[in-house]
Amino acid sequence: MTQWSLFKLAVIFLTRVPIKLTASVTDTDINQSSRYFACVGVCIGLVMAFLLWALSLVLPMSVAILFTIGASLLLTGAFHEDGFADVWDGFGGGWSQQQKLDIMKDSRLGTYGSVALLILMLSKFHLMLTLSSNLFALLWGIVLAQSLSRLNATSLIGKLPYVQLDAQSKVKPVAKSLQLACRAILYLTGIAVIAIASVCSVLTLWQVIALIVTLWLTRLLCQYWFKKQLGGYTGDCLGAAQQISELMIYTFLVVSLI
Repeated sequence: MTQWSLFKLAVIFLTRVPIKLTASVTDTDINQSSRYFACVGVCIGLVMAFLLWALSLVLPMSVAILFTIGASLLLTGAFHEDGFADVWDGFGGGWSQQQKLDIMKDSRLGTYGSVALLILMLSKFHLMLTLSSNLFALLWGIVLAQSLSRLNATSLIGKLPYVQLDAQSKVKPVAKSLQLACRAILYLTGIAVIAIASVCSVLTLWQVIALIVTLWLTRLLCQYWFKKQLGGYTGDCLGAAQQISELMIYTFLVVSLI
C-alpha cells in the first residue's frame, strides 16, 4: 500500500468516517497503518476544536463542550471508550486471567465498566470546562490530547505479550508488533504537535518536558497494570491506555496552565 492508503486505512480503523479503499487489505497493511494513529488523532482533535469554537459562539461553554464530546463519540464510534469500560469490567470482575479475558470479550457492560466510564466522561467534561477559561489553551489542549494519547497507547504495542486468544479480534493485526518505521513516524508526529504548541506559546519548554514525563509515567503505569492483571495486554487495554492518557493530558494542562 502507498503511504496515503495506509493513512486512509488508519482513519477507517479509528473512526466511522466513510472512506473506501480500492485495494484489498491484509493484516500486514493494518499493522503498518498504526504509524498514522497519532496523525489521525491530530485530525480528530482539529475537528473537535473547530466544532467547539463554532458552538461556543452561540451556546454556553458547558453545552458546547458537552456537544463536542458527544460528536467525538459519534466520530470514533466510542472505540477507545468501549475498551476502557471492558478493561474495568474484566479486571474488576475476574479472578483468573481467563476469566478476565472472557469478561472483556462479553459485549454486555457491567457495573465496574459503567461506573468507570461515568467517572471518565464527567472528569473529561469538568477538566475541559476548567480549561475553557483560556479558550485558546483548551482548543490546543484538545488537539494535544487526541494525538498524544493515541501515540502513547500505540507505543505500548510490543512492550508486553499480546494475550487475546480471539483470532477474530479486530485489533490483533495491529497489536502483535510495531515496526521501527511505525514508531519513528508516531514519535515524529508527536514531536511536531508539541513543537507547534510550543511555538504558539501554549507550552513553555519546562511544560513540554513535564508533559513528556507525564505521558511516559502514564504508559509505564498502564504497562505495569496490564502485566499484573493479564500478564500482557489486549486491544481493549490499548483503548484503556488511550483514554487514561487523554485524561492525564487534560489534567496536566489544568494544573500547569490554569
